[in-house]
Amino acid sequence: MFDVYRNGKRDLLVLNTGSGVPVLYSAHKWRKSRKRVLKVSDEIKSAVRAQGYYVRSLRRAKERMIEVE
Repeated sequence: MFDVYRNGKRDLLVLNTGSGVPVLYSAHKWRKSRKRVLKVSDEIKSAVRAQGYYVRSLRRAKERMIEVE
């Protein structure tokens, strides 16, 4: 299982359940999602295994959607 956190800048942080926020990102104010995440994409799984975390900005995805239209 995975813990999902969001911050005020609409960034997404995914960690293994029970892991602490990495020092690199500890300065940001992260809010833990109330929903439990059981399944994530292969890209996220491999990043969590390799680095211990996965970070993505949700703003970029929205900008790409606007450009496509």
